[in-house]
Amino acid sequence: MNTVVVRAISADEHRTFLQGHGRASFLQTPAWAAVKSDWRGESIGWVEGGRLRGAALVLYRRLPRLRPSFAYLPEGPVIDWASDDLAAQLAGLAAHAKGQGAFAVRIGPPVACRIWEARTVKKSLAQAGVRHLRQVEPDLHPAAGRRVREVLRSAGWQPSPDCEGFGMGQPQHVFQVPLAGRSEQDVLAGMNQMWRRNIARAAREGVRVSTGTRSDLSDFHRVYVETAERDHFTPRPTSYFQRMYDALDADDASAITLYLAHHEDDLVAAALGVQVGDHVWYSYGASTTRKREVRASHAIQWRMLRDALAAGAAVYDLRGITGTLNEDDPHVGLTRFKVGTGGRVVEYVGEWTLPISRPLTSVFNLYLRRRAGA
Repeated sequence: MNTVVVRAISADEHRTFLQGHGRASFLQTPAWAAVKSDWRGESIGWVEGGRLRGAALVLYRRLPRLRPSFAYLPEGPVIDWASDDLAAQLAGLAAHAKGQGAFAVRIGPPVACRIWEARTVKKSLAQAGVRHLRQVEPDLHPAAGRRVREVLRSAGWQPSPDCEGFGMGQPQHVFQVPLAGRSEQDVLAGMNQMWRRNIARAAREGVRVSTGTRSDLSDFHRVYVETAERDHFTPRPTSYFQRMYDALDADDASAITLYLAHHEDDLVAAALGVQVGDHVWYSYGASTTRKREVRASHAIQWRMLRDALAAGAAVYDLRGITGTLNEDDPHVGLTRFKVGTGGRVVEYVGEWTLPISRPLTSVFNLYLRRRAGA
């Protein structure tokens, strides 16, 4: 029986593995290392008998004024999470990270544990006393999620406390629209009446959705900053989106697309879409306060969904929501918006951390919380 060895691999080896895998997060592509320029990126592989059976992008970040690093695998690694030797594969990852000077490793297994269909979420939003998805019986309860959590706990991994919301790490709840085997008409029919009405209204109002180039990122950023001011979040700088565009575009010319919605001569909404394999993500979106009545955001979503279908995507991912169903929580509006697409809420097992040095892990968690609150 061959032993699985975890070691560094080249970006080309990493890229080739992902191309044959079919589905992996864009956060696990070698290109993403160039986007996260304040982290050190490394491609690693799980090698057995000379064959690559898993791969990951590891991002390392040092504690201020100290040499040890925090190792982070956002929405990864890309391994067979159903394999019988999962514990051994995770042990190999921990040993490799320790050899790289990591004091802790955080992973985000791309494994679902609960799924709620849009109709279930919509019904729960209307029920008095239901304030969170954890109070709602899921439509699906994949056994894989339960098994992965059991393996992680047995191996000493700890669930990260900051998966809920958008402060740190990747969201535990995402909203996805299944596309496999469906037509445009099927997807449109699956939306609620308000979404269909708003898509039709945008068309009547003359909203035009086109794709842009890198040079249009400054226009996107202008609308994005306006959105940040309106919705009270800290915007990323233009340079971040330039790095993101350059890195993903260099890796695959079809990996990133900038969408621009105009009404008359005004740019009223914009979005960035990303595709890896058969998975398409609505990554960033923005809209102006002016002319919201023309429903440009709905027009962009409909164009992105249609493009995803044309590209043969199996999933259109609107990314994170929180688990809140509380009408007093400002995040509930985002959930209502996404539920209108007729998709589903997918809850992943969340991010898990293995503390190699518990004192340094505690210090780093405190550092991250202070940065998030700054």
